[in-house]
Amino acid sequence: MTPNLISLVLGLPLLGFLILAFGGSAIEKALGRRALGFISVLPIFLAFLVGVGITLSYKAPEISANGYRAVLGSQSIVRGPEWISILGFRLPFEWIVDPLSMTMVLIITGIGSLIFLYSTGYMAEEREYSRFFTYLNLFVLSMLILVLGNNLALLFVGWEGVGLCSYLLIGFWYTDLANAKAANKAFVVNRIGDWGLTLGLFLIVATLVGGGAAIEGGRYLSYDTMLPELARILQANPMLATGIGLLLFVGAMGKSAQFPLYLWLPDAMAGPTPVSALIHAATMVTSGVVLLNRMHVVYELSSVASAVVCAIGAFTAIFAALIAISQTDIKKVLAYSTVSQLGFMFIGVGAGAYWAGMFHVTTHAFFKALLFLGAGAVIHAMAHDQDIRNYGGLLKRLPITGWTMIVGTLAIAAVGIPSIFGLSGFYSKEALLGAALANNHANLNGLNLSQIAGWVGLITAAITAFYMARMTILTFGGKEERWRNRPVPAHTTDEEDHAGGHHGLGPDFTPHEAPPSMTIPLVVLAILSAFGGFLLHQNGAFEKWLAPSSGTAVLGEVSVHPHGLPLEWISLGAALTGLVLGFLFYGKGMPKGEGWDETRWSPFRRASYGQFGFDSLMTTAAVEGGSELAQGIGTGVERSLIDGVVNGSAGLATTFGRGLGLVQRGFIRSYALLMLIGGVALLGYMAYAGMRPITTNNPMPEIDTTGLVPLGTSSAKPLGGGS
Repeated sequence: MTPNLISLVLGLPLLGFLILAFGGSAIEKALGRRALGFISVLPIFLAFLVGVGITLSYKAPEISANGYRAVLGSQSIVRGPEWISILGFRLPFEWIVDPLSMTMVLIITGIGSLIFLYSTGYMAEEREYSRFFTYLNLFVLSMLILVLGNNLALLFVGWEGVGLCSYLLIGFWYTDLANAKAANKAFVVNRIGDWGLTLGLFLIVATLVGGGAAIEGGRYLSYDTMLPELARILQANPMLATGIGLLLFVGAMGKSAQFPLYLWLPDAMAGPTPVSALIHAATMVTSGVVLLNRMHVVYELSSVASAVVCAIGAFTAIFAALIAISQTDIKKVLAYSTVSQLGFMFIGVGAGAYWAGMFHVTTHAFFKALLFLGAGAVIHAMAHDQDIRNYGGLLKRLPITGWTMIVGTLAIAAVGIPSIFGLSGFYSKEALLGAALANNHANLNGLNLSQIAGWVGLITAAITAFYMARMTILTFGGKEERWRNRPVPAHTTDEEDHAGGHHGLGPDFTPHEAPPSMTIPLVVLAILSAFGGFLLHQNGAFEKWLAPSSGTAVLGEVSVHPHGLPLEWISLGAALTGLVLGFLFYGKGMPKGEGWDETRWSPFRRASYGQFGFDSLMTTAAVEGGSELAQGIGTGVERSLIDGVVNGSAGLATTFGRGLGLVQRGFIRSYALLMLIGGVALLGYMAYAGMRPITTNNPMPEIDTTGLVPLGTSSAKPLGGGS
């Protein structure tokens, strides 16, 4: 297949969106929900098949060893009509076909197809069935625009599009106030990140214009023309590279939920579970990693920006992992896990191993989509209860869901046998942590943040294995069926409308396995989670594939294997430590110190459950502080200044009018008195003016008196000239 068929990849989701938006309800009434579900899934699956064909036919050029200079010309650009053309600035519709974009296309459409299929079963009882799939098709279209657009303007369109769809789908059950607030929170927090991205784009344009960049055809924002010139200019201006890199990273922090802008992602779990799997785990939240990979030339030229990326990624990874330890909502555990895993991806990017960050994006899409969909199957089976304290012993009742989720747990824990076989997460984590420990690209004033981030990542890997073991054992392990002892409402934090029609948990409740439309995607994702990383790792296949799109920063070698231990064994040791501790703590059932009586929780558990107070702090500072600031501005500026000027002008006019009214009474004597006063005032002024000495700044000119005759005499001569 030729790259020109990329327009078909974009056109199919667009067609699906239009059909569902304008005819979804009619199709559902005429043909039923099964037909509507088929029509919803088909465009995404066909787009996946086209994407596979384009990927298999793609041939990357040879790459030399001189970094970014060799990789910038390796794309296939598919140009469409002109979008904007003004004063020498041109912005066409154009699409880039290269390893980075096609990797994301396969994730979006491939994982997306499975999640769409899953949704046909999960949302089968939903009243707004058509609206749900309309939003999902629009999201896929926006995400494809983001990754396929060959210029930063199209990336920004897709960036805002996925943000809009995220808002619509988080608040899908908008009649629930909690869901509406969660959607608003996600929208507002992402605006902060978008502010940084926008400033970064403006700074890029200003840098190109100010640096006298020779841009072909005025395409200042197109990757194939912009990146070589930007690299040339930034080599001589490292401060500009740092500024651009930090601003772009602010945008990535918002969309990819990095500290402190991670706050929206846990609340986004209020949306339907398939949304959490597709948007808030596998695709949209990785947009920041894709952006930094696409603009990797900036970070290659700024160790400061790379150091900040590495440090924020490492802190986010361990911070979110510590929060996940104490969560009781199964989706919240996975939400904080996603935040933590995104931190791992940024460790790889900050360390200069851009391909390793994308490798983890890929494997994470496999196992995190599996875990979210598995959690949805559990929620579906448990009458939409999400509290893992009410689970237990579900493996025998949900065997397909249970065993596939166990595979996902082992994959995210990075379990494997070095040099033999490992699950997906084993290879991607080892790649990015190995890169972090092996170089000093992220160097800040002599401090090797790459290596520090690598060690933090290893500790976080152990914590990850621990909290995932906790979640899995409390859900599927043991023989106790805790819901029989603790009846609770049918739903806890979300899925308000979707839970309607289900009964609450009780002593007589019996969980049931999900239908095939939900279990088939679980099995496929379990296979990918088990073998996907192994296949992509063989002979450096993924690194070689992505090399034309993502360069590798110049590395400074340091101690890679402390005490002679290969990193693979250290990573495996961290994973096994977490898993064993999880089994020791929870293998016999739920500890009393973690039960429904939260007064028995330890201080650490209470702090961890409450995000160590950070969410409350930010809510107080942003919401209450912002409200007080707005009220202060309203009082100090609007009332004192604006209202003061308006009301003062009115008062002055009123006072002046009343003063005139005192003498304008219609009596002749009043007017005569005014005339007298005016006349006296005029005479007084004239007298005063007449008494003043006349002064002038212009002296009188001297007069030539030669030939002048005094009065009374005559100097006339008689006619004729006689004397």
